[in-house]
Amino acid sequence: MERYSVITKKNPREIVLLRAFPCAWGKCTFCDYIDDNGRDEKEMIKQNRQVLDQVTGTFGVLEVINSGSCFELPRETLEDIRAVIRTKNIARLIFESHWIYRNRLQEMRDFFGIPVTYKMGVETFDYDFRERVLNKHADFRKPQEAAAFFDSICLMVGIKGQTKEMIRNDISMMKKYFKHGTVNVFNNNTTPIRRDEKLVQWFMEEYRWLLDDPDVEVLYEITDFGVG
Repeated sequence: MERYSVITKKNPREIVLLRAFPCAWGKCTFCDYIDDNGRDEKEMIKQNRQVLDQVTGTFGVLEVINSGSCFELPRETLEDIRAVIRTKNIARLIFESHWIYRNRLQEMRDFFGIPVTYKMGVETFDYDFRERVLNKHADFRKPQEAAAFFDSICLMVGIKGQTKEMIRNDISMMKKYFKHGTVNVFNNNTTPIRRDEKLVQWFMEEYRWLLDDPDVEVLYEITDFGVG
């Protein structure tokens, strides 16, 4: 498991994959990422500290991801991140958060004292598919509702049951309402959700231009950020 990486192609930054307590929701049908969660707080803090020790501050931007939301990281790990910010002159943090924490986002901004960019896993703006198939537990109906809280979103494409029309709408809404976006091409995992190869092929051809879009990152493999 790689837990530290440097991203240079778009939005240069350092990225760390830390361990946290179980995801507060943890019922998304497509996600087995939560297997990285833990309950041994001391061990998680120790492991996270070893990862954070690799941060150099080269770009002044640090992205912190974990198998859930940043609010599930141990308190001591949050303090370690704050120490890294101060010693390595980090000017901006990037965190992930579930929709259920939308009213708590300012807490992290106050705690760290620097700008925090929040990503949220929308997966799709198609409400029925998001809630009934993916079981995301994010009950907003319009992209404007999500944009009122989050700066950046993650979409998922290439799942059986998705349609080209759904993906077209998702990309359109991402570009219209959000400063930044990440598009994850779905890869089969241990869950019952399956990849649609024809849909993936269509997307990679139809939206090849996203590879050159400075505000969008396309992850064809789940480890394309260098962690995982």
